[in-house]
Amino acid sequence: MKWNKQFDYPASSRSLIQGSRHYDVGQEKLPSVTTILAATQPPEKRKALEDWKARVGEEQATRTKDQAATRGTAMHNILEGYLLGQNHLDLTDVGKNAHTMAEQIIKNGLTGSLSEIWGSEVTVHYPGLYAGATDVVGVYEGHQSIVDFKQTNKPKKREWIEDYFLQLGAYAMAHNYVYGTKITQGVILMCSRDNYFQRFTIDGQEFINNQHKFLKRVDEYYEERNRANEAQPS
Repeated sequence: MKWNKQFDYPASSRSLIQGSRHYDVGQEKLPSVTTILAATQPPEKRKALEDWKARVGEEQATRTKDQAATRGTAMHNILEGYLLGQNHLDLTDVGKNAHTMAEQIIKNGLTGSLSEIWGSEVTVHYPGLYAGATDVVGVYEGHQSIVDFKQTNKPKKREWIEDYFLQLGAYAMAHNYVYGTKITQGVILMCSRDNYFQRFTIDGQEFINNQHKFLKRVDEYYEERNRANEAQPS
């Protein structure tokens, strides 16, 4: 695994606009990929989320989401430190759990597979449309790839994580457009809180199809935003 810092990734900062995450890249304030996906969720997915909240209760739902976010942040910090050759120690209970999860991803998903790193936790953007931060961009099992780390409360089926695939496609399109690369593969390296590792790879026509699906979501997002702006009193 070697570093090849061949691209000049832009400095950026994050801001909230009407409660939604945006990236300040140059002179643009671009909605994040996750903001676009959240704003254009299909009705059935919104209903499933609301049903879950009703079933477990608002307080428990919030607690579960917050715990997952904290654990996910800790795991990402540990993995970023590993890629940079730095030890990131977190002795909290959450941190200890995150360490064992990160070790599963390193052993089963990174060692022997990630041969070249172009960037880690770098901002990629498609001018005028969107931006986001990818965990890793580089060469994975011989292919130019976007790699994302995910934590989960319980193992996932492939059909449950379409938004993750859309996210990978969005980052790849942005990187290819700005830097002239030919990223044709996305990889999700996932570990559950009880240390069950999963790897999901998307490439070929499936990868292209998900990029097209994401662009449709981008169109929906901007159409809705334009309608909302037009409805504002002048």
